[in-house]
Amino acid sequence: MTFLNISQDIPPVPVPAGEITARIAEVFGEGSVGRIADRKAGRDDRGWFTDLWLSVEKERFLEMIDLLAEFDFPHFHVISGNDDGEAVTLHYHLSLFRLAGRGERVGVTVSVPVYKTDLVMPSLFSRIPGVEYSEREIREMLGIDFDGLPNKALIFLPEDWDETIKPWRRDETGPGADDVRHLS
Repeated sequence: MTFLNISQDIPPVPVPAGEITARIAEVFGEGSVGRIADRKAGRDDRGWFTDLWLSVEKERFLEMIDLLAEFDFPHFHVISGNDDGEAVTLHYHLSLFRLAGRGERVGVTVSVPVYKTDLVMPSLFSRIPGVEYSEREIREMLGIDFDGLPNKALIFLPEDWDETIKPWRRDETGPGADDVRHLS
């Protein structure tokens, strides 16, 4: 899947955040839209940008990204993650700039629970190659395997690191006292 080629010559038509969330709720259900927050700034305290918090099951994650791309190319920022007990929740932070209007943006966070019984997530690399380092970081720190990520080498941990130890996990796969090195 490749995204539509958005012409730089055609000025974007601003799309209200409500139109985006209505389409997402239509396709993924009302529960997929978690929160909408308008951010204000400046002397006039005018609306500057909107944040959308969305959630989706991992099996439909790429479909969610494709739906966002129907509105505008999703500009990827970073993936954050949290060990929430039975699942590791990934948060994909994106922005949609062109559809918001000049000088504005729509921030989008897509949250995906990845249950520890199946720590495999579809990679976003085929659509947005810039996710490579974030997916590699999440792989080595939280233990999520990204299906379709071509390079799965370590980027932060030493080459001789025991890859069964996941530094950001809070369960038995997290580091023990013997794994922590004191620097002083």
